[in-house]
Amino acid sequence: MTLDFADPDFLADPYPALAELRAQGPLTWHEPTGRFLAAGHAEANAVLRDRRLGRFWVDREPADVWEPFNTLHRNQMMENEPPAHTRLRGLVAGAFGRGHVERLGPAVAAAAAGLLDAAGPEFDLLADVAEPLAVTVIAELLGVPEADRHRLRPWSAAIVRMYEVSRTESDEEAAIAACREFADYLSHLAALRRAAPQDDLISHLVESPLSGAELVASAILLLNAGHEASVNALGGGLVALMRHPDQWRRLVTDRGLVPVAIEEFLRYDPPLHLFARTAAADVVVGGVTVPAGAEVAALLGAANRDPRVFAEPDMFDVGRDPNPHLGFGAGLHFCLGAPLARLEMRAALAALVDRWPRLTLAAEPVQRPTFVLRAFHEVRLTAFGQVRHSDRSG
Repeated sequence: MTLDFADPDFLADPYPALAELRAQGPLTWHEPTGRFLAAGHAEANAVLRDRRLGRFWVDREPADVWEPFNTLHRNQMMENEPPAHTRLRGLVAGAFGRGHVERLGPAVAAAAAGLLDAAGPEFDLLADVAEPLAVTVIAELLGVPEADRHRLRPWSAAIVRMYEVSRTESDEEAAIAACREFADYLSHLAALRRAAPQDDLISHLVESPLSGAELVASAILLLNAGHEASVNALGGGLVALMRHPDQWRRLVTDRGLVPVAIEEFLRYDPPLHLFARTAAADVVVGGVTVPAGAEVAALLGAANRDPRVFAEPDMFDVGRDPNPHLGFGAGLHFCLGAPLARLEMRAALAALVDRWPRLTLAAEPVQRPTFVLRAFHEVRLTAFGQVRHSDRSG
């Protein structure tokens, strides 16, 4: 079979087709995109970890048109290999260290609770809770003023649309414009912090040996990746929970399952489905030779449903353990913001469980027509007629 990444039925539920692809063999050639696809867990894991497979940025042409997009990506850690990747990642990794993130726990929990209280008993999980929570946390960490934060999500959405397999000319034009505006904004903010440093990551980056272009690219990557993963994973996870009410009842009965449930969110319907790498030399993956210069893509959603690794892989189980999913990737490019994303998702899910024990879908969720970054546009939930746990206990 050949996957059609633009097929609406595939985008609505890619997992049956991904299972067929996985059953075909460890690695398959996908003619429409000109790359190999790794759909099994072992093969996708190998693609992510093998250092002979890397990210080697090539500027898009024509260069004068694509300059804002090229400059941003050429200087990002995600599009580089060591030694450039090591240097860029090392300069920002401290902000996402486990100890630092854990210290944010009480503030993130309070923010999640406050957003739910303001939202009321019927709300859009994404617009009213997940997005403002994630944007607030990462913007606070970097030092983006509150008055400017409403601009971040639209810029990010336009840029990440470029990562899809299928996109339109208008998508490309919007991404180029967003890269230019976002870079101009971050350059201005960096100049302000250079003149008057504060206790934030932008000030820290200004004082680092990063070039101006690297500073802007690093900050934009953190702002984009810092909220896309948590927002999209939380949305997909809540939809799965609402469609499996027995699993929601398990969480309500046992709040201690919240951290385990978050891992199942990341396995069952991960926010990132495809991560491509290029062979620097001939590489054998699953018995198939990927020749030097060829691309191979790890299909993370397919790997996370591999029956060789996960018992009953299509079953949604908030108590699944062990759960060696690849929802945040693996290897050199493992998601730097994973601890922060987990913290945000745990806080939001715990607040939902605490407040609305009989939460249900208020409408059919509206899905984005995307594959690489799988997400919902709207997830409306209702708790009308319910007594909140917090009210009942108060």
